[in-house]
Amino acid sequence: MQITTHSRRHSDDLRRRLAGACWSSTLRAFQPFLHEAPMHRVLFAFLLLLSPLAVADQPVLLGVDVLQRDGFVPLVGKRVGLITNHTGLDSAGRTTIDVLNEADGVELVRMFGPEHGIRGELDQSQIDDGLDGPTGIPVVSLYGPRRKPDPKHLEGIDAMVFDIQDIGCRFYTYPATMKLAMRAAADAGIAFVVLDRPNPIDGVTLEGPMLDAGEESFVGFHTVPLRHGLTIGELAKLFKREGDEQGPIEVELVIVPCEGWRRSMTWDQTGLVWTDPSPNMRRLSQALLYPGLGIMETTNVSVGRGTDTPFEVFGAPWVKPVELAAALNEANTPGVRFVPRYFTPESSKFAGERCGGVDVILTDAAKLGATDVGMAIAATLRKLYPDDWDTKSYNRLLINKQVHDAVNAGASVEELQALAREGVEAYRQRREAVLMYK
Repeated sequence: MQITTHSRRHSDDLRRRLAGACWSSTLRAFQPFLHEAPMHRVLFAFLLLLSPLAVADQPVLLGVDVLQRDGFVPLVGKRVGLITNHTGLDSAGRTTIDVLNEADGVELVRMFGPEHGIRGELDQSQIDDGLDGPTGIPVVSLYGPRRKPDPKHLEGIDAMVFDIQDIGCRFYTYPATMKLAMRAAADAGIAFVVLDRPNPIDGVTLEGPMLDAGEESFVGFHTVPLRHGLTIGELAKLFKREGDEQGPIEVELVIVPCEGWRRSMTWDQTGLVWTDPSPNMRRLSQALLYPGLGIMETTNVSVGRGTDTPFEVFGAPWVKPVELAAALNEANTPGVRFVPRYFTPESSKFAGERCGGVDVILTDAAKLGATDVGMAIAATLRKLYPDDWDTKSYNRLLINKQVHDAVNAGASVEELQALAREGVEAYRQRREAVLMYK
């Protein structure tokens, strides 16, 4: 089931407030042009603003915004369990916790916390159950020995709600939490409601390698490429359609869609405030590079955790920066350049040790192939530092044995990039059935 948009009202306060701010700022920007330009150019400019190409500047409504505007229809009269964290915010910055807790006709009875906790304040390997301080509502941890709600946790609940911002990369754990919770809801016979959010790195670009079938894990939740090109709601539809190792996930699935978001949009085009999805995902450029650089951190390489620029720098004590940057720039991977540098992480891998490495400079996001960058890095490290770079755990996030073996065999950048594309077209066809946005 999908909430339709038949009730979109042009008088809606939230949309009018956001749209008014957007339009007034545009007019202010055009003031000098209006005074100095010939009338035919002024007319052309306003026609351009009214064209479909300019609609990208209109406000995007999140699923939680639409839910509020339409009177909480799928939740009225229900006792609700909520899976969320600090990214569960509406467009005005109000938490989904408060939105549901104060909604007439909705009873928020229990919450479930993913990695980093219900308020996003924790960066540790295990999170305990407890009470949410501001509301006093019980919180069940889904990050620790338990990754899936137990049947007892769903007793007295009529519907589970999921509202967390995903990052668009396969080894982010929030979609895995959602998939496991969908299975638990299906087993308990209760509805599962997803408040959709934009894919911040766009819903068009697909980048492999594909995950090897049968090798699913908490950091490899489904047979999708590293950059899957789906919103969290579309992922839920894919999970229901394709199931898990137990078979089909026969859950009553309700998606409350975004409005105003188009597949080609990255986060900077939405007009929405950026909230760090996790402690080390601090800006859009890092999210765009993450599918390529993130796969490296299971090896003996720092990807910048413990610095101000995680996922925009990488290196190790045994790396020679000038040598590495020159080799990577010679590969001429579109959208990035590499600048040699030294850095010392304050925490995490190589804490307190001086590392040689490179800054990864994003020069053109539209041309970027993040996993092309990742393959270039892997091939270059293998070539330059065969005795230093330890790849024994490299496949933990990559989860593609063919590519892993090729890296260890010393394959070229071009060979690895070609292998990484295998199976992506077949996935593109699979995902057509779950797409919700143009």
